[in-house]
Amino acid sequence: MISKKSAALGAVAVIIVTAFFTAFLTVQVGTYIDIRNGDRVIVSKQDYQLLNTYYKKLETVRRDVETNYIEETDREKLFEGALKGMVASLEDPYSYYLSQEELEEFNVATSGTYQGIGVSIEKSEDNQIMIFQVFKNSPAMEAGLLTGDKIIKVDGQEVDWSMYEQAVAMMKTGEPGSTVEITILRDEEIHELTVRRDIVEIPDMEYEMLDEDIGYIWLYSFDGSAAKNFKNAVEELQDKDMRGLILDLRGNGGGLLEVCREIADLLLPEGLVVYSESRSGQRTEYKSDPNQLGIPLVVLVNGYSASASEVLTGAIQDYGVGTVIGTDTFGKGVVQTMKPYEDGGALKLTTYKYFTPKGRDINQKGIEPDIKVDMTKEAEEFLKENPRESLPTELDAPLLRGIEEIKKKLGESSQ
Repeated sequence: MISKKSAALGAVAVIIVTAFFTAFLTVQVGTYIDIRNGDRVIVSKQDYQLLNTYYKKLETVRRDVETNYIEETDREKLFEGALKGMVASLEDPYSYYLSQEELEEFNVATSGTYQGIGVSIEKSEDNQIMIFQVFKNSPAMEAGLLTGDKIIKVDGQEVDWSMYEQAVAMMKTGEPGSTVEITILRDEEIHELTVRRDIVEIPDMEYEMLDEDIGYIWLYSFDGSAAKNFKNAVEELQDKDMRGLILDLRGNGGGLLEVCREIADLLLPEGLVVYSESRSGQRTEYKSDPNQLGIPLVVLVNGYSASASEVLTGAIQDYGVGTVIGTDTFGKGVVQTMKPYEDGGALKLTTYKYFTPKGRDINQKGIEPDIKVDMTKEAEEFLKENPRESLPTELDAPLLRGIEEIKKKLGESSQ
């Protein structure tokens, strides 16, 4: 027997699908018009057949929905659903339509501050809402959420990726200090957590000297002021006599390609950083200048290193200027373009695929590290039992191997 909830969701899906086609073809009328003659419009035979075949039927469905649906419908919401449905039909998790409100929230989130619980999400392989990153010192970290957790309920309502916008709204909507109940799936076990909403400061990075001559930068994202802050961090570490650098990109889900290029410019010799190609074969190249840091470099990655993280890692690997340590990266080798519209909404659409300087396509493949080192079981247990704390260096196997590799390089260079 179909549950009331399933039936309701099915009804909403019908509305969205039918509204999508109706709105789409309504917009296309302006494209199909060839000649205007007073109140009459003359179109080509081919365009008339398209309009007569699709628009007529879908307009009928739209009217039936508005007339007969059990509840009053909102035409503006139907139209917005139509736009979202159009992009969703691509079945691309990185492409979607944003309403004016969602676009404003997106801009705030990428600028460094927003209201919420302090996580970034992605679509999992089984169509669940997966936590891709938990921001440091955020309410999510305080509550014990971890990277890789799958959000299956928000305030008792079941959710999956098809409802991610609603789920995000439920997690964010509320005064700072209010709470939301989140049910997660972790290692096949269900956990229920109460998470506080707050104004979340999204950090770019953290950095320190690990040894008397080894600098460490943990870069969280490639958004906002990350490039400027990265340069400042490098200068401060150099003032402390840094002779080798460990760049930690674990959990870094990416960000802006231009920010990535600016950071890569500090680490790479003159040449190609990355190039992208469109469906038509149009190629865009991003390059670095001759100036580079020129010290031993190690890059740490894992399965949550994605997009711009993979661009930078792939370029470092291709040029041989650093050693990549960790596990295979996520495999997001596509670029999205944001196109705003006059009504305040925007379309985020996958428009390019990117390639490393040597022409490697890493989409859905990821980057294989030079030295494979996974997190130990002991480290995993520590994070589960102490979600509010950072992993101690002595339990961080990839980082320890990175330190070992830097010392080896420094030893070789001093001989």
